[in-house]
Amino acid sequence: MQFKTWMTGTLAAAALVAMAPAQADETLTVWWGKGYYKSEDDALFNAIKKFEAKNKGVKIELSLYAPQEMIPKSVAALDAGNPPDVAYGDVYDFQVTAKWAYDGKLEDVSSIIDPLRNKFEAQALSTTFLLNNAEGGKRAYYAFPIKQQTMHIQYWKDMLADAGYKESDIPTGWKDYWNFWCEKVQTGYRQKTGNRAYGTGFPMGVDSSDSFFSFLTFMDAHNVKLVNDSGKLLVDDPAVRQGLINAVTDYTSVYTKGCTPPSATNWKDPDNNVAFHNKTIAMTHNATISIAAKWLDDSTNATLTDAQRAQAKKNYTELIATSAFPTKPDGTKMQYRAAVKTGVIFKDAKNKAMAKKFVAFLLDESNLTPYVEGSLGRWFPVTKAAQESAFWKGDPHRVTVYNQFKAGTVPFEFTKNYKFTVLNNENVWAKAMNRVLNEKVPVDKAVDEMIARIKAVAGS
Repeated sequence: MQFKTWMTGTLAAAALVAMAPAQADETLTVWWGKGYYKSEDDALFNAIKKFEAKNKGVKIELSLYAPQEMIPKSVAALDAGNPPDVAYGDVYDFQVTAKWAYDGKLEDVSSIIDPLRNKFEAQALSTTFLLNNAEGGKRAYYAFPIKQQTMHIQYWKDMLADAGYKESDIPTGWKDYWNFWCEKVQTGYRQKTGNRAYGTGFPMGVDSSDSFFSFLTFMDAHNVKLVNDSGKLLVDDPAVRQGLINAVTDYTSVYTKGCTPPSATNWKDPDNNVAFHNKTIAMTHNATISIAAKWLDDSTNATLTDAQRAQAKKNYTELIATSAFPTKPDGTKMQYRAAVKTGVIFKDAKNKAMAKKFVAFLLDESNLTPYVEGSLGRWFPVTKAAQESAFWKGDPHRVTVYNQFKAGTVPFEFTKNYKFTVLNNENVWAKAMNRVLNEKVPVDKAVDEMIARIKAVAGS
């Protein structure tokens, strides 16, 4: 969920031009989210090259866009009646896929998914089985799963050591865990080094998807369920309200104690990454392992010096740790929510037959697995075979990701009630935090305001 520098625009580069036949008899328009690493994009290019070689006379016109561009461009294309044939965006699932399905704007791709159903992890696949209100409440596969993510902890081992502690000193209980980073690590590190670093980095910005994913993880730790399986709201339950109060209190307390940077209330998605890389925070939670993987990518970056590559390798292999969350406040183990990244074929696409052929091709293990692994561990596979790849077994960062997913995950609220995509877009979660921290509103009042907004948007 962290993004730094992105290249944008239609790929008319020589690499793709060379893939195309001189005269294309048929054109397929594909819009795709720009990869975080070159290897991720290269895997997509290779799949396109293979598809064009297998389907002579077909030319794929590929456009790559940054995550923040994909939805505005897609919405504009839909409004103009000229959407691409196939589209994938990293934040489609959070913000638009379920709503597009509900409004009847997506093509039913069950004919692609059904023959492959047994190859997918059931939980990941279930998040693409969506409601179409425009067709009388029909449920079907209106999206295809590409990859998934969940929440992790990443911390600097050397900052922990500078504070006077070992990894074995880190508590496993909920309250003790956060107090350890906030009080012991921050205090010890500042005393030892004289640097004004913070023990934690909690994203709290309204314009940050990290802030709502992280907050919802805290909400899950307090066993809060906002909807039932049929999508009905549960927020009138006093236990749900109290759980939200507890979650908001926990999440904002590091700020009120001075244990996370004051700028965190304005952070956008890249900012906790930047703070971590600059060592102004000792730990943060992040919805991928992009923080660690950034250094892995740097370790082989030919544009860097030998010394920079060596330091990057040391950071990845020795100095940064990836871990799961502590146990819940009630002492039970965390169960993580998975965000399944989705692609779609639009109902008004011009070339739906070829679009379905391309999607089926891309979902083949031989194409999808290299694409997912090209992200260096940022994304976890949605297919059973790829999840058991050696790629996930021999690396301590990836093993943590593997273990979290294999313990079982749960979906987001928007898979049961599409209107939660609106609430995520508004980021009612971070707005409540900012009411407490910047406007000094009591937590219970901020939670009541949040509940009122949830009911106004998703209650009917």
